Amino acid sequence: MEGLCNERLDYGRMGYGCKHYRRRCKIRAPCCNEVYDCRHCHNEATSMLHKIFDRHELDRHEVQQVICTVCDTEQPVAQVCSNCGVNMGEYFCDICKFYDDEIDKGHFHCDDCGICRVGGRDNFFHCKKCGSCYSVVLRNNHLCVENSMRHHCPICYEYLFDSLKDTTVMKCGHTMHCDCYHEMIERDKYCCPICSKSIMDMSKIWMRMDQEIDETQMPEEYRNKKVWILCNDCNDTTEVYFHIIGQKCSHCLSYNTRTIGPPVLPQ
Repeated sequence: MEGLCNERLDYGRMGYGCKHYRRRCKIRAPCCNEVYDCRHCHNEATSMLHKIFDRHELDRHEVQQVICTVCDTEQPVAQVCSNCGVNMGEYFCDICKFYDDEIDKGHFHCDDCGICRVGGRDNFFHCKKCGSCYSVVLRNNHLCVENSMRHHCPICYEYLFDSLKDTTVMKCGHTMHCDCYHEMIERDKYCCPICSKSIMDMSKIWMRMDQEIDETQMPEEYRNKKVWILCNDCNDTTEVYFHIIGQKCSHCLSYNTRTIGPPVLPQ
């Protein structure tokens, strides 16, 4: 008898769902009363609506009704279908109203984030200041920026906090999608788009720039010209000799600098 019950619960597993999730139910969106496979399907569809004021996103916590994909019965949110008895999702979160048959993703609900995440609870910790779950390898090993994940990716402008794409935390503490990060590197951009700090060890590049400057003599009229610079890496301001290749910070030896006006002395 128990075997038959388990067989019924497993019926249709991995056979239903959408491109985002494998599950045996659809959701009725409380915001527009339409039926979608998941909230991402809803958000993709509504973001394409012709009238811009009709575009909206679904609040996952507000979902009250689901439709079993196996027997087409609409019912209140629950893990097991009240009509045919199938498990509508091997993983089920009553808080997020979330279903997924692919349990090898390592789902877990983070109370501090308020949403479900994947990757295994033991592999993540919640950083209170950054306001999100990070890999345990970043525990005591990252620069905290308040609510750094509750922003849009500075490259593609997709909201990071609940994005399905992998994200990375840069040396400066700011965040972006991993794919956007690698594309930025491929385009020879090595500064954070938000704060302009270097995102990797640039010491070898600075050494090459030292050599280029030694080998590139400036015209006589510019040889003794000085400019004030602000270092994007250490925020120090200093007066240095101008060179067409770049201006070097005398404090941290970085060439990630910008020219600024001379300081204004108090009257």
